[in-house]
Amino acid sequence: MSSAVESLFARLAVYGPRTALSENGRELTYDGLLAAVVSRSRHLRDLGAQRVALALDNGIDWVLWDLAALHAGLVCVPVPGFFSADQQRHVLDSAGIDCLIGAGAPGFASVEGDIHRRTLAQAPALHAGTCKITYTSGTTGQPKGVCLDLATQLAVADSLVKASASRKVERHLCILPLATLLENIAGIYAPLLAGACVELMPMAQIGLTGASGFDLMRFLQALQASQPHSLILLPQLLLALVSAAERKLPVPSSLRFVAVGGGRVSAQLLHRADAMGLPIFEGYGLSECASVVCLNTPEQRHIGSTGKPLEHLQIRLTDDGEVLVKGARMLGYIGEAAVQDEWLRTCDLGHFEDGFLVLHGRKKHQFITAFGRNVNPEWVESELVQQLPIAQAWLHGEALPSNVAVLVPRFANTPDAQLQATVDEVNHGLPDYARVHHWLRADAPFNASNDLATANGRLRRSALFNHYQTAIEALMAEGVHA
Repeated sequence: MSSAVESLFARLAVYGPRTALSENGRELTYDGLLAAVVSRSRHLRDLGAQRVALALDNGIDWVLWDLAALHAGLVCVPVPGFFSADQQRHVLDSAGIDCLIGAGAPGFASVEGDIHRRTLAQAPALHAGTCKITYTSGTTGQPKGVCLDLATQLAVADSLVKASASRKVERHLCILPLATLLENIAGIYAPLLAGACVELMPMAQIGLTGASGFDLMRFLQALQASQPHSLILLPQLLLALVSAAERKLPVPSSLRFVAVGGGRVSAQLLHRADAMGLPIFEGYGLSECASVVCLNTPEQRHIGSTGKPLEHLQIRLTDDGEVLVKGARMLGYIGEAAVQDEWLRTCDLGHFEDGFLVLHGRKKHQFITAFGRNVNPEWVESELVQQLPIAQAWLHGEALPSNVAVLVPRFANTPDAQLQATVDEVNHGLPDYARVHHWLRADAPFNASNDLATANGRLRRSALFNHYQTAIEALMAEGVHA
């Protein structure tokens, strides 16, 4: 067992009789957690497992197997349930998985219960020190495997513990799938290192299904049942929580620290949250840096920013505004050369305001209008989708005299007049060059089945352009001007 692993479990052992994990009445103390981890670790070694994939729903078992793989010195690979069957097969094959825990898959034989095995002639090479591989669902092609060591993951977790220490979080409810690196590190490792209780529920009980299915009432019921001190939310879930509070639906008064990330958050939405007394703290991260990079805190908060860099890393900007990170980085992607540069290029653009990082969007997504203005469409899209009538939005303006948005209404019967009023409201807070000058109603939601979005909802911009190019050209040909 490595010294890092020994140190981790020694730190957890200090909390002995405290409750570590809770799931619908089933509880494990820290003592019980460690005993269960050691037992499962021994079982994995007895099976001869080398690379373990977790394809389980959120729950205590997911956490125990994840920690058992660490304890046994094995490579752990979470398999996102929102990936397509083809993407999941790619994960299993590209990572060289020989032990699958969860639902079976072609080529794997059941050993017992949820444990499945297969024999591989030769496993793909991994970067030295890899203990976890997290897969990012890119906007094109198959997901890429990000190889991480334990030290980097724990550095992030420790920084998060310190960043939220003043709120004395004693109970965290996992909302996101545990296969999501953000919840894995910030929702399991960080609370456990702080001696808190991690509350777990199956995803359906939380109200989340697939990549985008959401049941608001189940979500609120889960929060009421748990009365958590902390949560991690995506922007759309934050919008649901704030809207529920504004409608005077039951929102737990127990909340002390709600982190939001995974996409740009509208400043307007954060002000609405403040008005409802919700303790929301925006952050920013990426898998290549083991999740969180920046975070607003109770002591240092600036709405409109993603916060200040966590204490274990440094950030600097290139001349064109690209964010570079030092002190927290992946070992490399599977099948590619190891990362050598001291500073990791993120491909995200931003600037600093009094030490707080403000993001503009992805470097490769930026477009240039016919008037030579640079526009980061994600900024505008995030403002649009955080308005109730609009579920999805894609902005295009490359080489055009005016910008065109394709909008997916949240409700099919939303009238055009309401969409226009919403666009007008968003435009009021945008500079002219970034405004939505014209819009089209989408002919279908953007999703993986029509290849207009990835399985977890990221827009496939090239596919969207190909799909709507004719309609946009027809609109421009009409001679409309902003």
